[in-house]
Amino acid sequence: MTELFQMLQSSPIAFSVMCGVLGLMVGSFINVVIHRLPKMMEMEWQQQCAELSRSDFIMRQTDAEKCHPGSEHINIYSSGTGAHAPYNLIVPRSACPHCNHAISAWENIPIISYLVLRGKCKSCSAAISKRYPAVEAVSGVLCAYAAWHFGFGWSAVGAMLFVWALLALTAIDFDTQLLPDDITMPLLWVGLVFNISGVFTSLSSAVLGAVIGYLTLWSVYWLFKLITGKEGMGYGDFKLVAAMGAWLGWQMLPLIILLSSLAGALVGITMIVVLKHGRNIPIPFGPYLAGGGLIALFWGQTLTHEYLQLLSVS
Repeated sequence: MTELFQMLQSSPIAFSVMCGVLGLMVGSFINVVIHRLPKMMEMEWQQQCAELSRSDFIMRQTDAEKCHPGSEHINIYSSGTGAHAPYNLIVPRSACPHCNHAISAWENIPIISYLVLRGKCKSCSAAISKRYPAVEAVSGVLCAYAAWHFGFGWSAVGAMLFVWALLALTAIDFDTQLLPDDITMPLLWVGLVFNISGVFTSLSSAVLGAVIGYLTLWSVYWLFKLITGKEGMGYGDFKLVAAMGAWLGWQMLPLIILLSSLAGALVGITMIVVLKHGRNIPIPFGPYLAGGGLIALFWGQTLTHEYLQLLSVS
């Protein structure tokens, strides 16, 4: 094991290739997260609603019995003890959504299986979404670049965790316009832990980044709501920016918000003018924040330095 670490440390190419392969494999799991986490959240919400409805019914039934002693009431709600098949990120086994064919190990090899199967299910020949190999490829490429950019060490490990979280959040936000707390909050805390030893920035800068990141978009949200009476973004966006501040420090927040706002405005205007996208139809902002965060991760210091130099010359 020591020899392997020494080899990876001394060979940037080998380290980048290894991280790229790891990124491909994790990208396959990210596809599971993208597909299942929103469904898990919906199931949890339904369970909570059922429990609240049951509690409300029991309270009304109790009140009725107090007013009319001896009256009979029928409990229309089940006891809630019925067994349900577990559904999480591990079980059940991945299967084709069209024919329920269980995906075997060789059918789950990142990118290669998609190419061998020609983008179709082995059992029913239904088309497999191109998103699956795309997510795997993006994960692999970004992880390989993170290893090359940061070199062997904790910075590369942190960068890959950052990439995986943003990749999952981007796809989920596109699908559901949600940024789950199950990802954003651990991302924030892990960022603070990494920066205890100053991996990306100082701990004080990370804490300030989390606070300022959240409060910045929170203030914009309420200002926009007071002016227009509408909600311009969700609370998940606040938490995502706070997480980015915890990873990269408060100094990177202006760059992240500027880049994401420009990209979001450009895409939004294009969709409205070219694609006739309705003005009242919301556009997820999380993917643009994620893009700004990735740019800040890899090139934030360089861009900020060049910008400050340009200001000093002018």
